[in-house]
Amino acid sequence: MSYPGILYMKIRCPDCKNAAELSDDFSFVKCPECSFEMSYGSYVKYVAYKDARYQNILEDYKPRKNIDSS
Repeated sequence: MSYPGILYMKIRCPDCKNAAELSDDFSFVKCPECSFEMSYGSYVKYVAYKDARYQNILEDYKPRKNIDSS
C-alpha cells in the first residue's frame, strides 16, 4: 500500500525483524515484508509486551497527575 506525500522513517518490525516504515506524522507503522500494519500507539504497546527489554516504555504513555502550584 502506498500513501502519496507521506515520508517514512525506518524502524524494526516486531514480527519479522526486517525494516518497517514509520510515517512521518507517527500515525502508523507498516512492514512491506510481512504485511504488519498498526497504529504507532498500538505498535509501542505491542513491542513492549512482546519484548521484556521495552516494557518500561509504557511508563511514558501513562497519564500524569496535574501538579497544582498553589
